[in-house]
Amino acid sequence: MAEDEGIPPPGRYWAVLALTIAIVLAAMDGNIVNVALPTIARDLDASAASSIWVVNAYQLAVTIALIPLSSAGDIFGYRRIYVSGLAIVVLGSIGCTLADSLPLLTAARFLQGIGGAGIMSVNMALVRTIYPKAQLGMGISVNAITVAVTSAAAPSIGAAILSITSWSWIFAINIPLGLTAFGLTLRYLPKVKGSGGRFDVLSAVLCALAFGCLIGGLNGLGHGQARWMVGLELAVSLVTAVLLVRRQISMPVPLLAIDLFRRPAFALSSGSAVCCFIAFTLSLVSLPFYFQNDLGRSYVEVGLLMTPWPLAVVIAAPLSGKLSDRFSAGWMGGIGLACFSLGLVLMALLPAGASTADIVWRMAVCGFGFGFFQTPNNRMLMLSAPRERSGGASGVLSTSRLLGQSTGSAFAALIFGYFATTANPTGDAALAALLAAAGCAACAAIVSMLRLVDFGSAKTQG
Repeated sequence: MAEDEGIPPPGRYWAVLALTIAIVLAAMDGNIVNVALPTIARDLDASAASSIWVVNAYQLAVTIALIPLSSAGDIFGYRRIYVSGLAIVVLGSIGCTLADSLPLLTAARFLQGIGGAGIMSVNMALVRTIYPKAQLGMGISVNAITVAVTSAAAPSIGAAILSITSWSWIFAINIPLGLTAFGLTLRYLPKVKGSGGRFDVLSAVLCALAFGCLIGGLNGLGHGQARWMVGLELAVSLVTAVLLVRRQISMPVPLLAIDLFRRPAFALSSGSAVCCFIAFTLSLVSLPFYFQNDLGRSYVEVGLLMTPWPLAVVIAAPLSGKLSDRFSAGWMGGIGLACFSLGLVLMALLPAGASTADIVWRMAVCGFGFGFFQTPNNRMLMLSAPRERSGGASGVLSTSRLLGQSTGSAFAALIFGYFATTANPTGDAALAALLAAAGCAACAAIVSMLRLVDFGSAKTQG
């Protein structure tokens, strides 16, 4: 298989199906459980606060494993890591389904997170091997649509399951899906030989500590954790990060792809992704409060009003996928993020008596801009890395998204905490968070456009 030719049809379509099912599993596992937490806490005789570990355990596992597993993909082969991730997700799902206590459920969720990290860490590297270079933008757009639709639909799927059966079926549905993806992966995903180098265990431990403590500290900062604990987590993160970087600088192929950050296209693509997902999370957290408290909408209406966003992503992603194979990611990303920022400003300026139509088209503007940015940005990030470092680039891409989401969540909690003493605490906070999100999206647009300064109209580097 020539490097830039991908897999010829029809094998390509089966390989895409295998990736799509696996991404559905990973995206759904990160979002479906939230609606079931009250039921899980009641059935397992746990407190509401302790039940949150069912969510946190998954996020923590993904955080600490993403970069090490992406490096392992470069060394041992992407398919091997992907298959292992799918197997671990299925085992974790079986454990979650059978768990009869909160500690067992939390441990099984942690296992699920390790498997999810295996899927996410090399997913984009596999997309790069499946599609020919001329169609890579379309392949990335399929991935973006899958993540957007699954993330948006996961809470509704969880609520539907809870309405007819027990919470354990939220995890049980992963088992047939995972086994199907496992079989398709073994049959159709290409066997790309790894570099065969040595896996750096010490760097993996330092990386896990640095990112795990950073995300833990950010979450603690936003959710009222004791200040000394937050300070300790952030201090450990800083110290281990310094040790990690010093260790990586001397390595020809580092576990943490710091060598790729010397490429301006790679660094700016990663930076714009972090800023974009900060804005995304800030808006996602604040919009339900904004709709309920400022615009007086019901819970059912809130769910429906959130729908135009992912639908607009579904429209924007394939369009930007086609265009990204022809035009500069700097321009396309800048236009998409400017549209995203404009949509958030328009949402913040809605009058109290705004009609449903007024809300829907503004939400669609947000979703279209967000979706229009994703594909060209991801394409440039992946193509700015050498093919043999696709695993490291894929891991950085997923980590950028996770870091942006965690930072956005912490910012949202801080904003809501700051406005807690006002006459309209959630309404004022939601409006402030929307404006902050618009600012972050604007910053992301500027970072995206900086790629033009370095490369003019070039689409990629490397």
